[in-house]
Amino acid sequence: MLKNKAQPKRHWLDLAPGDPVIVTAGKDKGKQGEVLRTIPDKHKIVVKGVNILKRHSKAGQRRGGTQVAQGGIVDFEAPLSYSNVMLVCNKCDKPTRIRKTVLPNGQKAIVCVNCGEVYERVRNKV
Repeated sequence: MLKNKAQPKRHWLDLAPGDPVIVTAGKDKGKQGEVLRTIPDKHKIVVKGVNILKRHSKAGQRRGGTQVAQGGIVDFEAPLSYSNVMLVCNKCDKPTRIRKTVLPNGQKAIVCVNCGEVYERVRNKV
């Protein structure tokens, strides 16, 4: 195993799970959804209800039991490129580019370019 292999550069994505986004390019252009997860190493995100693909799975038996895994066609959301989506602002409900800023209390935040408001993430309480 090589010890001196260069590590891949980390990409920090401005989107987080739960953020509303709109697709700006590709077969699902114009669709709106919520970010399910981010894949920073590949510069991709997964959006709920967008980029649906099908996988055909073969029926099989699990080891050591009588359970049988059912075969069939499974629909799933495939990752899409981070550059093909735009964040939707909470205040003005428009797709927007963002600016990074530092608040007076020292915290970093992102700001909507359209309305100038600080973007606040809505957290779902589980």
